[in-house]
Amino acid sequence: MSDRTQADLTAVQDYLAASMAPDPVRAATFVAPGFVCRFTGGRVFDTPSGPTGFNAARYKWVKKRIERYDVVPDGDCTIVYSLGYLYGEWPDGTPFDGNRYIDRFTVRDGLILDTDVWNDSAEWLLDPSIAKG
Repeated sequence: MSDRTQADLTAVQDYLAASMAPDPVRAATFVAPGFVCRFTGGRVFDTPSGPTGFNAARYKWVKKRIERYDVVPDGDCTIVYSLGYLYGEWPDGTPFDGNRYIDRFTVRDGLILDTDVWNDSAEWLLDPSIAKG
């Protein structure tokens, strides 16, 4: 992995750590001007505080258990996928675990240009039996 690609991966890792703290102010230090987050359900945010606020209403608390990163050099950018599982508690205090997620980041020069976020939370909320397997 080149130094540039490694720096881009590190930016994503640091962004995710800050986002899960949650510390959207620190997370914002890893995003470029014009940042766009396309979140679950087609929601679009232009700062890391957008997803943090949405998650505060959807979950009592939520964290990511990151299983792996897939890193793809793409010209002057790096595409980074973060894959794993969400765990935490729903607003009523019911715990959950094993909720699949994938995040896709476009990064240039150590700053995140955009991200796409997908997970199973909406499906689990519609039909809680899915979460029980």
